[in-house]
Amino acid sequence: LISKKSHYICLYIAIVLFVLLICQLIGIWVNDNIAQNSSLKINNFLYLTHIRNFGGIFGLAQNMGWLFALIGFGLLIGVSIYLWIGKDARRYEYICFGLIVGGGASNILDRIIYGSVIDFIDIQHIPYWNYIFNTADVMIHLGIWPMLILASTHPIESKNSENLND
Repeated sequence: LISKKSHYICLYIAIVLFVLLICQLIGIWVNDNIAQNSSLKINNFLYLTHIRNFGGIFGLAQNMGWLFALIGFGLLIGVSIYLWIGKDARRYEYICFGLIVGGGASNILDRIIYGSVIDFIDIQHIPYWNYIFNTADVMIHLGIWPMLILASTHPIESKNSENLND
């Protein structure tokens, strides 16, 4: 029989690999089918606009992509170590971190392969919004927000919590 922790580790790895594969396949499709700096109109709200991000989040620190790749790689390793050796990690953390790490790994792989991140999801007609992002970014947010909500609404109770009230 497989332990609960081993099951969760396998779930985490499967999610990371699935997200990485999906994000990379979509990025390859965008790279092969939409010329850089051009758009494909899906509807009045959504365009696929192929741009390259040589910086970090929201295009900050252009031409410093190597730094974001290095920091990101360190964070991905840190999260994996936390899940591997942590005793109190809960199932939702393995799932959410799987989405975050898979998306982060995809952006790092883009930087290694292309020297930049392929961004293409372009949502129009939102006031004060002019950002273009990718599937990996979506996966990162699909991991971050539920984890923040669940962690704040379901805190881990200390085994010594009874002693704190004495």
